[in-house]
Amino acid sequence: MSPSPKICVVGSSNIDLISKVPRLPKLGETMMGHAFHMGYGGKGANQAVMAAKLGAQVAMVTKSGNDVFGADTLKNYQAQGIDTTWVFFDEKAASGVAPIFVDDNAQNFIVIIPGANMALSPADVQKASSAITNASLLICQLEVPVESTLEAFRIANAAGVTTILNPAPAAPLPDELLQLSDIIAPNETETEQLTGLSVTTIEDAEKAARALLQRGPRTVILTLGERGALLVDATSVEHIAPIKVKAVDPTGAGDSFIGSLAVFLGEGLELRSAIRRANAVAALSVTTIGTQTSFPNRGEADEFWERVRD
Repeated sequence: MSPSPKICVVGSSNIDLISKVPRLPKLGETMMGHAFHMGYGGKGANQAVMAAKLGAQVAMVTKSGNDVFGADTLKNYQAQGIDTTWVFFDEKAASGVAPIFVDDNAQNFIVIIPGANMALSPADVQKASSAITNASLLICQLEVPVESTLEAFRIANAAGVTTILNPAPAAPLPDELLQLSDIIAPNETETEQLTGLSVTTIEDAEKAARALLQRGPRTVILTLGERGALLVDATSVEHIAPIKVKAVDPTGAGDSFIGSLAVFLGEGLELRSAIRRANAVAALSVTTIGTQTSFPNRGEADEFWERVRD
């Protein structure tokens, strides 16, 4: 395997503002909460941190506000060993935040305010083109303007860099973006929204994946949660079984899968093996509360794999 693959992530950075409350408040009500927690999030940030924890050389292309949350986000990337050369700051928009209220029954209420994430422009991406062209893989999501994601994929395609599109949250996609995607990796809900097809059964999932393939990507990896993943390309289909664990908190599992998949592919594993390893990392992440804090480091991930591999 190739050591320390180079991965570039173009995507979002958020601060999660989590309040624990006895119940979700009514309109106009003031309520006393149990606890407050602030964490680092955003799909792009999560995937970058996951890749870095597994030992990859990661460059992050993102935009935060020129505020305390933006400064803290930068420090978090630096603490994770991520290249922050292309972490931009916007003078007008605030950093992206996600106020989250969680009640005693684990029901939640979430408001995502993207802020400066939506100010990441194609021009910003062009400035960071060296981070993309020097990488072996590029990961993008849909929490920044689609025009910026498309620009990143154009740069990667011209340089022969493998592209992974995590179409989350689901949104209308230009055909060009799909045609520039080597791998598209949606979950069940995103697949249904992108294709209009149900993903109730494995057979349904294959049908929906083939509908996505017709729009241009080379490979579809449909993540199915506790049912594993479905790998579909022009000539084959394979259902890859999940790793069974007792889940405590599934938050961020999809991001841990994407970030670790990129690492294992960058290390030279063939796609099926990379998916199995990424399934294991995602499974391990749900056994601990939190998002980035639940992501295993390389030693933990390798030890777990040795216990669960066939």
